[in-house]
Amino acid sequence: MKQPKPLASLSLDLDNKWSYLKTHGDSGWESFPSYFEVLIPRVLDFLQERALTITFFVVGQDAVLEKNRSALKSLAQAGHEIGNHSFHHEPWLHLYTQPRIETELARAEEAIELATGQKPIGFRGPGFSCSEATLQVLARRGYLYDASTFPTFLGPLARAYYFMTTQLTPEEKQERKKLFGTLKDGLRPLKPYRWSLPDRELEDGLIEIPVTTMPIFKVPIHVSYVLYLSTISASLAITYFYLTLKLCRLTGVEPSILLHPLDFLGGDDIDELSFFPGMKLPGEQKLRIVSRVLEMLAKQFTVTTMQEHALHFAQLPNALVVKPEFGSGLA
Repeated sequence: MKQPKPLASLSLDLDNKWSYLKTHGDSGWESFPSYFEVLIPRVLDFLQERALTITFFVVGQDAVLEKNRSALKSLAQAGHEIGNHSFHHEPWLHLYTQPRIETELARAEEAIELATGQKPIGFRGPGFSCSEATLQVLARRGYLYDASTFPTFLGPLARAYYFMTTQLTPEEKQERKKLFGTLKDGLRPLKPYRWSLPDRELEDGLIEIPVTTMPIFKVPIHVSYVLYLSTISASLAITYFYLTLKLCRLTGVEPSILLHPLDFLGGDDIDELSFFPGMKLPGEQKLRIVSRVLEMLAKQFTVTTMQEHALHFAQLPNALVVKPEFGSGLA
């Protein structure tokens, strides 16, 4: 008899056009320009054709705008999980005080539930922002899981590239000083674990599902990175992802794979975000690569939502427990 395939979760951070402009320090984001009218139908059709049900992490600011509500509602109506991606989508969330984090998450929850009919029980910080204060707020508010950690050593390199493409002031760069994480983040576990938080019972404590990076080497494997590699060589990108999945199977890592909106939008769809890696590729070419990547994932793993991944982990005995440590690290 065939052994059941291990799980892999799939999620999409629903960052809108304005949030990319804001993080990049560009003007015009204050009017909240959107590409949802193109993006969301395209993604829903793509997932339906492949019988995939995933998690969408939604930004509260998008959910409060009437122009976005129909599109966001369609995600829940299609059976997808809706997660919390903060209200303002500021990657410097880790600099907030705990009361401000509480307000940020509560506003997002309310807006997301009103727009989609789902109350989020999972969270991912914008720009992989994570702090002990955020984890404490999540636990207090009854969240099942967090998905903000990104175990890679390449965060500082990604941040340096990002800074080179912007005209940020020194103050704005200071706000973004831990965007994409620090070298120390590469030491974090790849497999899910529970956070050890004050006054929390470990057996039902907050679960962390890291964004998976390549086992052993800890280099990124999220789909945006694969698309970037494809600008060098499509065959290289596909081989890279294939080998990563093999390493996941060998090391017992049930991967959590991350998608972004720009994985489905090419330079022919939107030109204001040309600073983003891979935006020189046309949309159709991106879709072909994403399709191949997810086909490989589904062949080797049973693809689930983040919530299902967390519930599966919750049933496992002898779970790893990690104490939050978010010092300055190595920038």
